[in-house]
Amino acid sequence: MNRRFSWFNATSLTLGFAFLYLPILILVIYSFNESKLVTVWAGFSTKWYGELFRNQAFMDAAIVTLKVAVVSSTLATILGTMAAYVLVRGGRFMGRTLFSGMIYAPLVVPDVITGLSLLLLFISIGLDRGVGTIVLAHATFSMCYVSVVVSSRLVSFDRSLEEAALDLGCTPWDAFRSVTLPIIAPAVIAGWLLAFTLSLDDLVIASFASGPSATTLPMKIFSAVRLGVSPEINALSTILISIVTVGVVTSSLLTKRASVRRQQQERAAIAEG
Repeated sequence: MNRRFSWFNATSLTLGFAFLYLPILILVIYSFNESKLVTVWAGFSTKWYGELFRNQAFMDAAIVTLKVAVVSSTLATILGTMAAYVLVRGGRFMGRTLFSGMIYAPLVVPDVITGLSLLLLFISIGLDRGVGTIVLAHATFSMCYVSVVVSSRLVSFDRSLEEAALDLGCTPWDAFRSVTLPIIAPAVIAGWLLAFTLSLDDLVIASFASGPSATTLPMKIFSAVRLGVSPEINALSTILISIVTVGVVTSSLLTKRASVRRQQQERAAIAEG
């Protein structure tokens, strides 16, 4: 019975991973295809990567996308961490339910509604659409994801550590900077990476918030795919996958290393005590 159940689990896991990652693997393989036809394999070649870097339109869109992703994810991380701290540590205050609902609303509101509402806001206040409006739009919808990640860490945080720092003469800001922030740093980094990935991936909201002078990479890819998939798009997608993979792996290694170092310090403190 256990063996049959194990085979069922293995089969389900294999089919699930194949469904998720086989299309990505095929895309990566065909990015090294010699032929211009993306469905016909004609030999190994890296020429499409060279063609991609010579395509100025794609390069300009990539630069805009990276700028927007870095700035918006940083802004979303700051605001999301502050919102999470208020929700977890703020106790009961007037308007707490409304504040919580407004923070988490972008999680359930369709992207089309969010994009349209932001577009109407920018038009009503006379703000010209461009890179700045895309940054504001991306920070608005990704802030809630950061708040969820950081809140989950703050809930399980041992507040006695902060109280000990306050008893030793630290101000509330010093206690947060020296004690709380280093401990919740893995969650903050994870929130930043999540916001960064969401910004790189966004198409719908950016389409509403962008103007003629700002075109993000997903928008460029979408407009190019409507005319037919080219090997350059496969190469570009492979580069994006590599960037995200390297970021996730690096974050996991740094988080694991920090956790091991913290455990060693705790053991050393216990041994000295």
